[in-house]
Amino acid sequence: MLILDLQLGETIRINNDIRVTVAIDCGKQVRVGIEAPELVAVHREEIYQRIQAKKLEQL
Repeated sequence: MLILDLQLGETIRINNDIRVTVAIDCGKQVRVGIEAPELVAVHREEIYQRIQAKKLEQL
């Protein structure tokens, strides 16, 4: 896992087509903006896990 200290407005690049930007700093929390192609699914971890569990149930 890569851990970075970022400040408001700073951006992380993943490959050429995904950008993650620190959008709002609320003290103990931050809000990030994610720019990715439409074909790239972007989910919070807990939502991703639910999606995967439903896929397994359908098999």
